[in-house]
Amino acid sequence: MVSQKLAEHMERIANPFVRNTATVGGNLAMAQKFGFPSDMSTLFLGVDATVSILTVGGEEKLKWEELLARPALDSRSVLLNAWIPFKDDGNFLVNSSKFLFETYRAAPRPLGSALAYVNAAFLADVSAHKNGVVIHSIKLAYGAFGTNHAIRAKTVEKYLTGKILNLKILYDALKLVKLDVVSEPGTSYPEYRSSLAVSFLFQFLHPLTDVDSVVSIGLFDGIGETFIEDGSRSTNDEGDTSQGNPSHTILSSGEQVVESSTEYYPVGEPMKKYGAAMQASGEAIYVDDIPSPPNCLHGAFIYSTKPLARVKSISLQVESNTLADGIVAIITFKDIPSGGENVGALSQYGTEPLFAADRAQYCGDRIAVVVAKSQRSADVAARTAVVEYDTEDTVSPILTVEEAVARSSFLQGPASPIEPVGDFSKGMAEADYKILSAELRLPSEYYFYMEPQTTLAVPDEDKAMVVYASTQFPEYTHSVIARCLGVPEHNIRVITRRAGGGFGGKAIRNMPVSTACALAAYKLRCPVRIYVNRNSDMVITGGRHPLKVTYSVGFNSNGKITALYVDILVNGGISEDITPIIASHIIAALKKYNWGAFSFDIKNCKTNLTSKSSMRALGDVQGSYVADAIIEHVASVLKMEVDSVISQNIHTYESLKLFYKDSAGESGEYTLPSIMDQVSISSRFVDRAMIVDEFNQKNTWKKRGIFRLPIVHEVIQHATPAKVSILQDGSIVCEVGGVEIGQGLWTKVKQVIAYALSLIERSWSEELIEKVRIIQIDTLSLVQTGFTAESTKSESSCEAARLCCNILVERLIPLKEKLHEQHGSIDWTTLIREAEAQSIDLQAHAYFVPDSSSGQYLNYGAAVSEVEIDILTGLPRILQSDIIYDCGQSLNPATDLGQIEGAFVQGIGYFMLEEYLTNEDGLMVTNSTWTYHIPTIDTIPKRLNVRVLNSGHHKKRILSSKASGEPPLLLAATVHSAIRAAIREARKQLKSWDKLDESASKFYLDVPAIMPVVKTTIGLDYVEKYLETLINKPST
Repeated sequence: MVSQKLAEHMERIANPFVRNTATVGGNLAMAQKFGFPSDMSTLFLGVDATVSILTVGGEEKLKWEELLARPALDSRSVLLNAWIPFKDDGNFLVNSSKFLFETYRAAPRPLGSALAYVNAAFLADVSAHKNGVVIHSIKLAYGAFGTNHAIRAKTVEKYLTGKILNLKILYDALKLVKLDVVSEPGTSYPEYRSSLAVSFLFQFLHPLTDVDSVVSIGLFDGIGETFIEDGSRSTNDEGDTSQGNPSHTILSSGEQVVESSTEYYPVGEPMKKYGAAMQASGEAIYVDDIPSPPNCLHGAFIYSTKPLARVKSISLQVESNTLADGIVAIITFKDIPSGGENVGALSQYGTEPLFAADRAQYCGDRIAVVVAKSQRSADVAARTAVVEYDTEDTVSPILTVEEAVARSSFLQGPASPIEPVGDFSKGMAEADYKILSAELRLPSEYYFYMEPQTTLAVPDEDKAMVVYASTQFPEYTHSVIARCLGVPEHNIRVITRRAGGGFGGKAIRNMPVSTACALAAYKLRCPVRIYVNRNSDMVITGGRHPLKVTYSVGFNSNGKITALYVDILVNGGISEDITPIIASHIIAALKKYNWGAFSFDIKNCKTNLTSKSSMRALGDVQGSYVADAIIEHVASVLKMEVDSVISQNIHTYESLKLFYKDSAGESGEYTLPSIMDQVSISSRFVDRAMIVDEFNQKNTWKKRGIFRLPIVHEVIQHATPAKVSILQDGSIVCEVGGVEIGQGLWTKVKQVIAYALSLIERSWSEELIEKVRIIQIDTLSLVQTGFTAESTKSESSCEAARLCCNILVERLIPLKEKLHEQHGSIDWTTLIREAEAQSIDLQAHAYFVPDSSSGQYLNYGAAVSEVEIDILTGLPRILQSDIIYDCGQSLNPATDLGQIEGAFVQGIGYFMLEEYLTNEDGLMVTNSTWTYHIPTIDTIPKRLNVRVLNSGHHKKRILSSKASGEPPLLLAATVHSAIRAAIREARKQLKSWDKLDESASKFYLDVPAIMPVVKTTIGLDYVEKYLETLINKPST
């Protein structure tokens, strides 16, 4: 039993690659020497393991517990062996006793790749007694709770030894756990970790109490292997959804339904994404894959760790002459050429300095770039650099929106005026109920693209520079570099083939990296490349905009809302970036419901933090979430089902037109009511809600919630260029303004070109798609490329390419008809050869500019998510999510499906996992994969069903298509809402025990709803209250 339990626990440590590479000895040595929060150390302590070490004094055998108590092993000591005692009949203190062994682990990722909040290993020698179960001996090992080493809870062990277990003794033992398991100062979530320690011991011993004596005797041989609750176990308590489908595998399952269209064939076909095989095999070339030119140097940023501090000096702490020899230069603002500007980023609303001049404005402010002969040397030098600051005679930094308001520190306001809807005062006067000045907050989020910020700059002749950049905004990157170097823009050439993910973070936030790299190359007259390591990337790049929202809402007894006012403070960080446009996105998303009258005030606050920038679903995800939170608040006041309140306030076409004006389109395009009905039917929402209620009544320690939400997402198309060229052999090359960042843009453009050119001859379409190649963006070849963002760049790039093809078709059709009359049927290659011979121009350029009637439109979707929470640990699990999303007539349903699923999962990260934490100076401290947790296979839905809806012909859309990259991210709010619903059930249970003074339904669940947040909202002392209820229950 022990070995099996140890093996099962070890499978939840790290991941297979790490486990296969690492060693048990190495893990234990890290725990003993460095205080690493090792699971192995706790397990070995729990089983009373013995180890053998070799030191300068010879070989020594001792208990693992004894070695933990010793000073750290030096580099000359070797851990040789480890022994786990084998428990046989001779080991028992009493002949009739049994050994019970169990291990526990609570971590952000259940299956590994995350440090535990607490781990534990318990070993007990027990026997049956007429009055219960006797504990003859017990070992309780706890680790990772915020202490240097794993420890034994000896106060608890001493108390329990020799006792006949009952509820009162268990209750007293749990109180003692809190005295033994105490986190060191500075440990995150100490109260939560203490609660986990209590929960683990409760799970271990509760089945042995007199409450479950019949069960414990009947299952004595297997006790500790399962947690028995209320004397029975629900058949659904193994993680099955309320659909009744088992989910014993770690792999997610689901159904994917795509509806293709042949109207514009091959557009609408679910073709495999172009380049997918190259990406999967590692053959795709990203910036860091480009071979380094001769004499290439490498750069790394030195950034400030203090806000509003003067930089007095920078000194490098080199560890060896070898490293010192590798350092070439330190580039600062003083190295900007005469005539150049200290500018590192540019948007239509202003600039941002490349380097701090006399004063660093915020933590993460770029101070310098260390240039060395290798990336490792540059990284080490930057990481160990000592910056001397002077903070005398400086004002205190502004780190919160409240401080910004108090000191009138603001960025530019909304980029364009946004009109309120209706008369707020009148709407409030008509309301039966009012909620006044309620508050909620939303945090920041880091991009976590797979490829960090990276650039290669190569000097060219005549003071020119070729810059290979992983950017979503080559055009402005080009301009910033030219301004910094003080050279004409024709001296700069930015090339972007693809980016390894972006999510908005490779737009404005890549510019300082590319500019610093180009400046170093310009100064040193040799190639320089910068590959920003993940830790630095997370600190200096910024992320999503945090918000503080205060709202007042009026509503009637039937749930119909009559008026809403929101006051929003946006934390934009140190510079404008694109913050001025966020207001329009937030408000557009808030308009998803018919509020009757809707008024608002938004202020963009300037703070001494990294600039917040565009991120997938900029402002929309926050606005949509706020709208849903208000709806839930109204429902809780009225004690109504949230879904009923949603139904009361979902738009009619008339109210949609009032709120969104021309973006609402024609009445036939408003598919949301139908989508809500369809997702309810396909997910069996009503039936499953009843099953969830039944589950919650039967289960004490697991609760479920199920939730349905709509989205309305307004998108704006932007002008985009393209150039299509037909070569002599009939192959086709195309340049477009959109950057391929994994969204399948190139694939859609290929399909559109094949369709557009096949208007010459329909039978050529399949042949043509194989002849098309999309090439990199080159800012001296294609200008005005714009910003790849907001979900619409694929559409606009396709339309620009189609316009090019229309020009070529117009040139080629007369020739084709002439050749057809002369020779009968001809093929594509013959046509092009003849066109070449007749000097027909086979290259076309076009610039797509959306008109006012089609430049803005609405996307619709809906989702249902079912979640289960573990009351003892706060662990939420997504059992199932069902999504229906309207893509119009999708240009490629397969790539759109991938975008829908990817956006939804990224939204799960925002709402459930990703903690963006800073210290008291505003420096990001969750800047590694140890501490910042993006979704993984064990945190996504166990079952994910997605339907890409074909809503038919949309005459004002590009080939009837609609965007897919960003809107589905908003649907992940269903998971957060389902968690709230499950928590509400847990709190109702407390209320039924008379152990909750406040309302069970009136609570706020923070974003992200990580385990400590969920558990704290449920109640950290839930176990104690449960036992108090049983202990105080009158005997019958």
